[in-house]
Amino acid sequence: MKNFWLELKKPILALAPMADVTDAAFRHIIAKYSKTPLDGHHQGEFVIYTEFTSADGLVLAPEKGKKKLLKNLEYSEMERPVVAQFFTSKPQIMEKAAALAVELGFDGVDINMGCPDRTIEKQGAGAALIKNPKFARELIKAAKQGAQNKIPVSVKTRLGYNKDELEEWLPELLAENPAAITIHARTRKEMSKTPARWERVKRAVEIRDSKTPPNPPLDQGREYKREIADDLPLLHKERSRRSPSEVLILGNGDVSSVEDAINKCNQTGADGAMLGRAIFGNPWLFLPKSDLGIKEKLAVLIEHTNLFEQKFAGFKSFAIMKKHYKAYLKDIPNTHELKMKLMEAKNASEVIHIVDSFLKNLN
Repeated sequence: MKNFWLELKKPILALAPMADVTDAAFRHIIAKYSKTPLDGHHQGEFVIYTEFTSADGLVLAPEKGKKKLLKNLEYSEMERPVVAQFFTSKPQIMEKAAALAVELGFDGVDINMGCPDRTIEKQGAGAALIKNPKFARELIKAAKQGAQNKIPVSVKTRLGYNKDELEEWLPELLAENPAAITIHARTRKEMSKTPARWERVKRAVEIRDSKTPPNPPLDQGREYKREIADDLPLLHKERSRRSPSEVLILGNGDVSSVEDAINKCNQTGADGAMLGRAIFGNPWLFLPKSDLGIKEKLAVLIEHTNLFEQKFAGFKSFAIMKKHYKAYLKDIPNTHELKMKLMEAKNASEVIHIVDSFLKNLN
């Protein structure tokens, strides 16, 4: 298997998967301005994730539904390494989704085990998997089976569900030896309302580096516990043979910049960090310096708008772009009226007209 994770320089940087934010249009813009060579010099190296996508829909939905979901999985070559992130509670579906990721040429597969969306949790997916370690492990196994040992499988999760369960939860995931585990340093209950606890990412690294055998899943019944007990010597033997650094640990939560990501990794020993909300309005986030003027930002805003319309007309609401407009213009003085007009725009041509008028008055 070609495991791209092992080829990356540490600390590894990654762009978080965010629904209706890191879609194919915005990822293309991010890769273009933060990743591609510029004047002969290679820019930032970071892992890009797709929006989290329903594996059930990709496998079971009618053709129209599948076509819409496949838009989430469009990517450009400049985005590599690029990882497809899926959610489901069905191992057989996860296996097929991972096989599709191989077919589509992705560099890796990631399983969402941290999304707090209630609709997803009702399916037994996302953060609900934290309450079902045995099932979570089955999903990792299924994804590996579907990936056919061609691309690596990773996991994104949280510290716990209603409380911090890292000590019990993380060893379950480590037992299946995914290529990487990204830990959002909050519980599902905390959502993003409390500061991320990066000291727990440090603890995750310590757990990973320990040679103790993984704990058996909680509350899974006598039969499963007996199976684990029978296999415990073998599990211990296998764990002791593995290099502690074989499973990469990435932290996530409240990472404001590349410099902040590097500092957090240095302080915790994490192999990498994932940046999420910091990318809003800043496709230059992964550049060493991104101090750009309003004209440059507005040019990219228009480019982003045109690309969104080209890719998603008839598939996604144009209103999704409005959150990006607010972000692009954040902290730029004298743009309140411009923001208000952009909030009313219904298509790319209207946006272009609004921006052109603003720039003429600016001059």
